[in-house]
Amino acid sequence: MTDRAEAPTRAASSTAGAFASVTTLFFAWGFITSLIDPLVAAVKGIFALSNLEAQLTAFAFFIAYGVVSIPAALLVARMRAVPSIVLAIALMILACAVILGASNLATYAGVLLGLFILASGVTILQVAANPLAAALGAPERSHFRLTFSQAFNSLGTVLGPLLGAKLLLERVEVPEGQAISAADRSAALASIDLSFLIVGALLALLAAFIWRSRRRIASAAPAASGEAPGFVGTLKQVLASPWALLGGAAIFLYVGAEVAIGTQMALFLSDDGIWGIPLQHAGYYVSLYWLGAMIGRFAGSVLLTRIPAARLLAIFAAVNALLCLFIFLSSGPVAGYAALSIGLFNSIMFPLIFTLTLERSSASVEATSGFLCTAIIGGALLPLVAGSIADAQGYSASFLVPLTCYVMLACFAFAAGASRARTRLSGTTASAH
Repeated sequence: MTDRAEAPTRAASSTAGAFASVTTLFFAWGFITSLIDPLVAAVKGIFALSNLEAQLTAFAFFIAYGVVSIPAALLVARMRAVPSIVLAIALMILACAVILGASNLATYAGVLLGLFILASGVTILQVAANPLAAALGAPERSHFRLTFSQAFNSLGTVLGPLLGAKLLLERVEVPEGQAISAADRSAALASIDLSFLIVGALLALLAAFIWRSRRRIASAAPAASGEAPGFVGTLKQVLASPWALLGGAAIFLYVGAEVAIGTQMALFLSDDGIWGIPLQHAGYYVSLYWLGAMIGRFAGSVLLTRIPAARLLAIFAAVNALLCLFIFLSSGPVAGYAALSIGLFNSIMFPLIFTLTLERSSASVEATSGFLCTAIIGGALLPLVAGSIADAQGYSASFLVPLTCYVMLACFAFAAGASRARTRLSGTTASAH
């Protein structure tokens, strides 16, 4: 009797340990992704780029989601979670080496290539870890678990800009019409070296930790939902599921809005019409944008025990639409504070869009998860639109892009609230293998 009574306790402990291990991955890719924000501002000065050209940094990173996500879903379905995760981290370490070489050669194209490889590894992590975190536990708490894991993702995004501003933005602020000095350019490129050397070392430690935790994760993870359908089969499943398509559109809009704001935040705050502070100081404040997301995710985990997921998503999207409208119509310090506040209400959007879609999609979890991660390509495309508007009309006008996105996300939330879930994310429906 004692052994039977202790078995559920051991199983629960193993599941909790596996969930904690998977959550470290959320922190890691949050830290890495948030380095893109100060990197955009840095390369603008180092390579004398326009806002549109500087946004190619974000484009090179987020375009990988469009190229790699469905192949990553097939990879995860065949290899299982832990080997896929370790492979992804190895790919990210290789990317850091490519960026180190590119910075030594002072070639912007090489930096872009390295960022694409880095994002390819992050994509595999997301395809594996998002449904895995949602599935490790009771089905009715899937929204809570994914939002809680995303909170640690946000902790990484708070720390990333602080390191990035310290290492990447010193002496790269160049007045319009002038070029950076040779000495400052050399120092800035060396800072890119140091930043990605640190990232590579941290990734190596993470790979070792996940490998040591592999048995715990494998034993607690749910069973696979079936044989992977292949690339064409995955597309057929997605195209046959209206909710997979709607969820993909929502992820596209959300990530596009978040990245369009984050990558221009330091430049926006340093503008004379907003705060008029040095670029490096503005870079430190970007961490507040991501701190708001972290606070919002912890708070959102609590709110989700009282408020339906679709309703909370609709409220947060509406608030952000109003904040973007205010920024577009105003200027001065208050506009800067409003922009930073958007992070707080961005907080729960990705995990709620993800789980609301998984619950309603008629496609398999692997196919739906892969397609949702493909839709992160919005982070590559919409910032280019925002950058073009910033070049032509100024940074405040570029907030029209996220304003439009948040209005449409509120519509998605209302539709999800009016639609019944097909299933809860149980052990058989939320597999990440």
